Amino acid sequence: MRHILNAALLATLGTGVMADMIVKDASGSVAEVMDRLEAAVTNAGATVFARVDHGAGAAGVDMELADAQLLIFGNPMLGTPVMQQDIRAGLVLPLHVLVYDADGTTQISYEDIDTMFGDLDVDLEAEVFGRIEGALGNLTTAAAGG
Repeated sequence: MRHILNAALLATLGTGVMADMIVKDASGSVAEVMDRLEAAVTNAGATVFARVDHGAGAAGVDMELADAQLLIFGNPMLGTPVMQQDIRAGLVLPLHVLVYDADGTTQISYEDIDTMFGDLDVDLEAEVFGRIEGALGNLTTAAAGG
């Protein structure tokens, strides 16, 4: 079931119709872009918790899926103040960014701040949210290459 949902998500992201997602075109393969993202995250002092290769997972059960990898990462200096406002932010954190092949174009995608935290009891105007938004923007721009 998870693979079907992932495929549906990727198909939807490829159309660019999800207004609550930030989508950036990137140069290079999914693996190359993910390597750059992982390096940028590490160089920024954040912790990489996992790198999930959805395509390899699908291949492991003899199913096809576009090349797609998810990076899960965070920094307690940013995440802790958010979770202090609403512990349910732990459902959103750590942060996650998807790099995938959308019909031959490598793309980077992540949820915008309002979507990630909008249903929680948090102050989206607090400085920490601007820092998270800036970090996501900077890290994904570095990963996109050029």
